[in-house]
Amino acid sequence: MSTVKIHESWKNVLGDEFSKTYMENLRAFLKKEIESGKKIFPPMNKIFNAFNLTPLTNVKIVLVGQDPYHGEGQANGLSFSVESNIKIPPSLQNIFKELFTDLRLTSPQNGNLENWAKQGVLLLNSCLTVQKGSPGSHQGKGWEKFTDKVLKTINDHKKNIVFILWGKKAQEKGQFLDKERHLIIKTPHPSPFSVHTGFFGSKPFSRSNNYLLDKNIEPINWQL
Repeated sequence: MSTVKIHESWKNVLGDEFSKTYMENLRAFLKKEIESGKKIFPPMNKIFNAFNLTPLTNVKIVLVGQDPYHGEGQANGLSFSVESNIKIPPSLQNIFKELFTDLRLTSPQNGNLENWAKQGVLLLNSCLTVQKGSPGSHQGKGWEKFTDKVLKTINDHKKNIVFILWGKKAQEKGQFLDKERHLIIKTPHPSPFSVHTGFFGSKPFSRSNNYLLDKNIEPINWQL
């Protein structure tokens, strides 16, 4: 994190954050964790992957997740996404099932969501790092403050954005979003524990595209 590589469009609105005390503390925390031999995911060069694949100018949809995946080789800096050679996790399998039900799109062969990101879907986790095998291990270290700033920036500087908030934590994080200015889609989390309580059948993909079309914005091709 010493030399953060982040797209210019984001640097222009978030640049000041990197010199703030909370971010310096976060940087020191990560450095100490790595020096003590702990494995951190995603790899350092992919922590800000979402911001590099989806410039602020391109954002149409924001899909809020929680932690990166904490298994070996899974996390690639995009919420819910995994590297192409990795088994598709249960929550993502459920997302793909809903994709089929909603738009009749066949299930992808892998769980890499980069194609969505490149079309303007900001796949944003609340925390951008995690320790291997330890979910939630980097919560409360400063990332939430940074990603709140990201959401506030999009909320205030753009209009007609679709915010997809899956699960209680994402919904709490998005409490300040302007419902008059944007479309907010809230459903239970796609995890196996809550998927049958309202996630299945919620049609987030068609609802997002219908809203974009209504605002004369090019919709997302969700087929991977």
